[in-house]
Amino acid sequence: MNDFIVVTSGVSNMNAKVSISERAGASFPVRRMNFNFDAVPEYWMNGNAGLTHFMTALSALFPAGEKFFIDSVRAVRYHPMLKDNADLQKEISAFIGQEAMHTHEHVGFNASAQKFGHDVDTLDCYTDTVIQTTRKFMAKLAKPIGITQKMVDLTATTALEHFTATIASQLLTNSHIQELMTDDTMKTMWLWHAIEENEHKAVAYDVFEGVFGKGLKAYALRTSSLVISMLTLFFVQNYFLLRLLKQDKQLNLENLRMIYRYAYSPSKGIITGMGKEMLFYFKPNFHPNDFDTTTLLNTWKAKLGF
Repeated sequence: MNDFIVVTSGVSNMNAKVSISERAGASFPVRRMNFNFDAVPEYWMNGNAGLTHFMTALSALFPAGEKFFIDSVRAVRYHPMLKDNADLQKEISAFIGQEAMHTHEHVGFNASAQKFGHDVDTLDCYTDTVIQTTRKFMAKLAKPIGITQKMVDLTATTALEHFTATIASQLLTNSHIQELMTDDTMKTMWLWHAIEENEHKAVAYDVFEGVFGKGLKAYALRTSSLVISMLTLFFVQNYFLLRLLKQDKQLNLENLRMIYRYAYSPSKGIITGMGKEMLFYFKPNFHPNDFDTTTLLNTWKAKLGF
C-alpha cells in the first residue's frame, strides 16, 4: 500500500493534511482526513440555526449508519458468489476504508456540535436503536420467504447507499447549497464526503447483484427496501431536526421557512433536487453507474487538491 501526503486547496483555507492510501487494484483511494473542528462556529451554515441543525441532524445519522453499511457488506463479502471476484473484493476493501473515515470525521463534527450544548450523542444512540430494531423486525418478516438477516442488512445498505450517493450529487452540483456553507472546514468536510460517496456508489449494489442476481425477487427486495428505508430516514431525520431546534429554542417559523427553502423548495431544495435520481432506482435494469459523475468528481477533486 502506497501512502503519500497532499495538502487541500481550492475551497478550503484550513490547510489540512490528507493521507491517501492507494488500494492496489481498487478504482478509488482511501483518504485519511484530519479535520480540526475546534474553530467551527456554532451556526456554520451562513450563521443560521435552522440550516445548521438540518445538517447536524443528518450528520447524527452517519456514525451508526455507516458502521451498519460496513458490517452489512463485510458480512457477505465471502459469499460463494463473491469470494472469487478479485476486483470486487478490492472495491469492498476500499469501500470499508472510506466509510470508516466518514464515521471518524462525523464523530468529530458531532462532538463539536455537542460542545455547544446540542445533544447529538443522544441522537447517535437513537440512530443505532432505530437501525437495530428495524433490521431485526424486517428479518422476522422476511424469514418465511428464505431471506436471512444478512440479506436484509445488505438490501437496506444498497438502498441507503443510493440515497447517500444521490444527496452527495446534490452537494456537488447545487451552488446555492455550497454558498450557504460559509465555514471552510465544514464545507470541505461535506464535499469530501460527497466525492467519496460517489466514488464507491456502486460497491454495495454490485455486492447485492452478486448475491441476488437481477431477477424479479431481487427487484422486489431492493425497491421495497428503498421505500421502507426512505420513510424511516425521513421521520428520524426530521425528528432529530425538530428536537435540536426545540432544545436550542430555535423552533420558530423563520427557521422552518429557511429549512423549507433549503430542503424542499422546487428550484433549489436539496431534497427535491434528489427526486429524479432517486426514482431511477425503480428501473428494472438500474445500476448506480448509469449516472456518470466522472467529470464532476474530477472537477471537485482538483478544487480540493486530491
